[in-house]
Amino acid sequence: MSVTIRDIADKAGVSIGTVSRALKNQRGLSDETRRLVRRVARELGYDQARLRGGKGQRLVFLLHRQHSSFAVNPFFGYVLHGVEEACREFGIVPTLLATGPADPVRDQLRLHEPDALLLGGYFEAEVLNLLAELELPMALIDYWMPGMPSVNPDNVQGGHLATRHLLGLGRRRVAYIAGSLAHFSIREREQGYRRALFEAGVLADPDLEVVAPPGLDTDAGAAVAMRQLLRLPRRPDAVFAYNDSAALAVLRVCQEVGLRVPQDMAVVGFDDIPAAAHASTPLTTLRVDKEALGRAGVDLVMRGPELPRETTLPVELVVRQSTVVE
Repeated sequence: MSVTIRDIADKAGVSIGTVSRALKNQRGLSDETRRLVRRVARELGYDQARLRGGKGQRLVFLLHRQHSSFAVNPFFGYVLHGVEEACREFGIVPTLLATGPADPVRDQLRLHEPDALLLGGYFEAEVLNLLAELELPMALIDYWMPGMPSVNPDNVQGGHLATRHLLGLGRRRVAYIAGSLAHFSIREREQGYRRALFEAGVLADPDLEVVAPPGLDTDAGAAVAMRQLLRLPRRPDAVFAYNDSAALAVLRVCQEVGLRVPQDMAVVGFDDIPAAAHASTPLTTLRVDKEALGRAGVDLVMRGPELPRETTLPVELVVRQSTVVE
């Protein structure tokens, strides 16, 4: 005989309505009561998959505030398109929520009453742990934490392809401009960069690996990092930037100081945002299927037990005039 919500209510010592609200993550309950009901439901073997048949399913797509300005960096805007497309196929309602470590994220989520959570990009560990305590289906996009389902572009391979391309053009002082190394994707791209140098027998120069200063937006931070590289006694002859917005800032600095791209400085970005192809010098970059990341994230949340906990999507090197003269 299958377990009912009345069975859960009796064992937990709460009302049937409380059980229903806890299992659907609705408002009006403390976190302690919600966790108690969910723990009892698991102990009794209640099949929570039956809740997926309801018409009121909601998925909240959370973005850190540093990622939420699509005008500055449209990457997650395209990921959101993929999320919305997949949600329509599953018949669920997506909501976008921008939040940060200082925000009352639990209170914000209660207003949305989500059945599942999808997180885009970097989040502080304390925020991730807090969200995990809600015991909702959850997955990460463009980020990774141990034990959490995630989907990412192949950042290591992308960094390797970018650097190998520059080395193959005869460049020998290839720099890497990074953002905060707290970001999983930036660390992984750096790993690919270093691997390509090693395979080519090029000695890694720590002066050529520059992290953009904290507290600045992508454009300003990358510009500061590029000017630091140009002050070296032996400046680089190529730059791999951690994303396209940073690479476009590098192009601007080169133009300001009179360096020709690609003759004096070859530049590669990552992501293939629309501005990359339309820059004054079209940007060589690694193409990421951003919509596919969003679709895969929703799939991972909705069909989690049926899928691998970690999914890696391929990237493609797109060669343009910032590295090769046509």
